[in-house]
Amino acid sequence: MTGTLTVVGLGPSGTDFTTPSVLKALEEATDVVGYFTYVDRLPPAGPHQRRHASDNRVEIERARVALSLAAEGRRVVVVSGGDPGVFAMAAAVFEALEYGEPGWRALDVRVEPGITAMLAAAALAGAPLGGDFCAISLSDNLKSWATIERRLTAAAEGDFAIAIYNPASRARPEQLGRAFDLLRRCKPAETVVLFVRAAGSSEAALDITTLGAADHTKADMRTLIIVGSSQTRLIERADQTPWVYTPRSEQVRAS
Repeated sequence: MTGTLTVVGLGPSGTDFTTPSVLKALEEATDVVGYFTYVDRLPPAGPHQRRHASDNRVEIERARVALSLAAEGRRVVVVSGGDPGVFAMAAAVFEALEYGEPGWRALDVRVEPGITAMLAAAALAGAPLGGDFCAISLSDNLKSWATIERRLTAAAEGDFAIAIYNPASRARPEQLGRAFDLLRRCKPAETVVLFVRAAGSSEAALDITTLGAADHTKADMRTLIIVGSSQTRLIERADQTPWVYTPRSEQVRAS
């Protein structure tokens, strides 16, 4: 087959966090497939390019459309926010490949990485993911809440810093509160917690608090939460927001 399919990540917001290789892939694409919100972030399409936007909850169907177009010989780009391999479309494309048309396996399929929301959020604060960390989505659209609780507990007991994606939505207003309650049973109340809204955009905002004081109602789907490990520290600054970091060493060296 002569078609190609490239799965790309646009970064968390705007174009400042979109890599040159992603921009090149988009420029060369005959077809762009993606969630409405991400397709809307793109500059206007040229006459050679068609765009296929769809709802957020049809990932596998969207992947099949993209693969079918590529099988017709077209240069297809599937867009995700952040990085396409982190809670995004790359996994859906490969799942569709595994269970789909045998001929699709002959396609030239590539993944172009992007900057994730957790990396943009961490950079705004300092280096809270500097040691071992994990990322957990609170969305139970594709997995059970029991699975989410089990993974949160394991991450807390393992003393990972935790980046929490999809903390709240109109349909799931209480799940972050339930997650905080679970983490409070495993981690000290003074554990550092970061709320970062609109990471990577001009509207980015950082709120530093503790697990004991964290208010789940302050989060929405544009918020990323970072729960620190026992090693996560603040560097206080006069009249400025503290820096936050997690040292790579368990033994923090004295100054």
